[in-house]
Amino acid sequence: MVTTPEHIREAIGDLISRHWHPEHALTEWRQVLAGSGWAAPSWPTQWFGRGLPAWADEVAAAEILRLGAVGAPVGSGMSLAAPTILSHGSDAVRDRFLLPTLIGTETWCQLFSEPGAGSDLAGATTTAVLDGDEWVVNGQKVWNTSAHHADLGILVARTDWTVPKHRGLTYFVIPMRQPGVTVQPLRQMNGHSSFNEVFLTDARIPRDWVVGGVGGGWAAALTTLAHERRFGGMGRPRYATTAGRALDEAHEEADRHFATYSWYPQRAGRPDLLAERARAAGRHDDPVVRDEIARVITMQRIAGWTGERARQGRALGRPPGAEGSVGKLAMSDVARLAAHAHAAIAAADAMLGVPDADPVVAEVLISVPGQSIAGGTDEIQRNILGEQSLGLPREPAPDRDLAFRDTRRNS
Repeated sequence: MVTTPEHIREAIGDLISRHWHPEHALTEWRQVLAGSGWAAPSWPTQWFGRGLPAWADEVAAAEILRLGAVGAPVGSGMSLAAPTILSHGSDAVRDRFLLPTLIGTETWCQLFSEPGAGSDLAGATTTAVLDGDEWVVNGQKVWNTSAHHADLGILVARTDWTVPKHRGLTYFVIPMRQPGVTVQPLRQMNGHSSFNEVFLTDARIPRDWVVGGVGGGWAAALTTLAHERRFGGMGRPRYATTAGRALDEAHEEADRHFATYSWYPQRAGRPDLLAERARAAGRHDDPVVRDEIARVITMQRIAGWTGERARQGRALGRPPGAEGSVGKLAMSDVARLAAHAHAAIAAADAMLGVPDADPVVAEVLISVPGQSIAGGTDEIQRNILGEQSLGLPREPAPDRDLAFRDTRRNS
């Protein structure tokens, strides 16, 4: 049984020396990698893994890249759908979806938020009604990254209106490429179009494409959200620059996926540019500006330590915990502080997005508010920490025990 990083690196080196060739098709190589158990070694042996601790995933992925090969696909399939299916899916669902996700032949998007529910995911009104061997889905979802090119979606829909809202939800896998699914891009105020709204009109889902059982959607959704808030899920793999079909296809896959996130550094506040911008503007000796930059760096360091605790917890096999919400709040704070510092440096020019000003700073200022919303609002994170980590009383919820059909909600 392989149990140490050194043994993992040795095993992967042997695998790559025998099977990797950059001219192979990417899916062909990933079939081999999945069959070896090294694409996701923390997964159970029955499901293309090796049953190793969670830290083995990072060791294996890093060694695959170091040796010039390609690992598992990027995107929400591996980071959100697969972990949720592993935790809550039936064997039939695991058998259907895990391998195509692992080799990248099916891509995913997330269909959770709704225009009428805001941050109240449990208040979803998209409906799924069983009709013979299929579920018929009607409703609307919003803020759906990658929905315009995804093959599959992870969907939370209401299947029972007679029970309290958290108990009437079911978690589905929905085929995105069908007549009943209409995807429309949303234009953001920073000029990008990273998200979509999705209209579901008599869309169809096979009866058994349910994760967590009918009515068990809330628990499955919480697993997805916990993984969504985990640190380090957005990094682009540093593939080898040498030529070859597999590498070319991996670069194209990454380009397609990360094009959506091209403005995310600006959403995070671009703290990396502060010192450079202060020197260029001749403000590096200004005590107010220096104090602003120091405040950003301080918060960055604190957030980094929190992120390291999260990574160490994962290495020990712990499920995502409070660090996810703490880290999400810290990233929002860093972004806001960095935007404030950029504004102090650029002064009135910060409001301009024209060539003779600094368009990056203008994009920072109008993108940073999104950091406090995406992946669960700051207010939701504080509720999670207060109630689940600090043991504070739950917020009053008059509708907690009411049948959802009897609760007040947005139409």
